[in-house]
Amino acid sequence: MKRVFSLSLAILCCICLTVATERRAYAYVDPGSGLLALQSIAAAAAAGVYYMRRRIAAFFGRSKPAAETVILSPTAQKDGKRNAA
Repeated sequence: MKRVFSLSLAILCCICLTVATERRAYAYVDPGSGLLALQSIAAAAAAGVYYMRRRIAAFFGRSKPAAETVILSPTAQKDGKRNAA
């Protein structure tokens, strides 16, 4: 918990410093640049959710499915053959 707090405080300080030291940019910004930035943020968020999917599922209470056990009939065990069905 202490790490999360210190990390969030560091990020907040960086954002505040970035906003406080803002300078005017005398340059052209393409109208599609905003969409590209939005797409990058969405891709990073999707990657984070995919990476943390097991923890997210555990957080919402979805337990892992039990491993399926295969029970062979006595005839299949003698012959050494397995039925696919």
